[in-house]
Amino acid sequence: MDKISGISVFIQVVDSGSYVAAGKVLRQTASAVGKTITRLEEQLGVRLFHRSTRSLSLTAEGERFLIHCRAIMKEIAAAEADIALARESPRGRLRVSVPLVSPDWSAAFFEFMNRFPDVDLELSYTNRKVDLIEEGFDAVIRIGQLEDSRLRARRLGSFRLLLVASPSYLSQRSAPKSLDDLARHACLRNMNATTCKLYPWPLGPDFVRRSDQLVNRLVADHNEMLIAAALGGAGITCVPEFWAFRHIDSGELSVLLEAETRNERTVSALWPAGPSSPKTTAFIEFMASRLPTVLDPGKTFGAAA
Repeated sequence: MDKISGISVFIQVVDSGSYVAAGKVLRQTASAVGKTITRLEEQLGVRLFHRSTRSLSLTAEGERFLIHCRAIMKEIAAAEADIALARESPRGRLRVSVPLVSPDWSAAFFEFMNRFPDVDLELSYTNRKVDLIEEGFDAVIRIGQLEDSRLRARRLGSFRLLLVASPSYLSQRSAPKSLDDLARHACLRNMNATTCKLYPWPLGPDFVRRSDQLVNRLVADHNEMLIAAALGGAGITCVPEFWAFRHIDSGELSVLLEAETRNERTVSALWPAGPSSPKTTAFIEFMASRLPTVLDPGKTFGAAA
């Protein structure tokens, strides 16, 4: 017998005062109600009711059991109401895997939290390709080519990588005039924290060979370190525009070989196939509207100026 069903019948018998009255509420025969109570008593190993031809009253064990049963049914009702509410409005914990991002990008997450105060956000920052389903994420944000066909995907925007250096560095070394000139400069390179492999720079069709020829003065797995080194005059680095645009606008960094290094990196959100929860849908919609201004800050920043 389903214990929850048995508990429901037990409570109804207590509230109705008899098997017959309880049966009318439950749309069961008095005999079916009586059999349910008997099976429940057998499972518990105690009698729940004093029975006579004229009356039905709880035993001491029955009174104690009733207290627990009402508490259980109250918790079930609360759980059902909570789930029903969650189906209608964004709420609950949302686990998202995101790449290492700039402060402006992180600010977009805080804006989401303010917009949806009933959603608790759990962010895992990593540049590795996580298994969304196996690792229990509600959504992931990825940069570059998408490969997992088991997931739903939505393009959130795109950005470009820029070669930048400080005026102090360029005053000591003449600015590169061509892609080949980069081989004679100190380069500040980004690597994948998981694989320790260097990310190639967007140096034209032959970018792999050209990247292998670079002199790596510094290798780091975080853009913040690379920009700090570039600002200090350590060399030339290649970073997303959304990391460097404020320093470019202020004149602290200069963009190099922009025409020769045209490129675009796509940012996408992925989440499990099938019906989406309101919290996941809200997150995807919010990021689709907010991230383009973060990923392409030149337009927004220039317009504001």
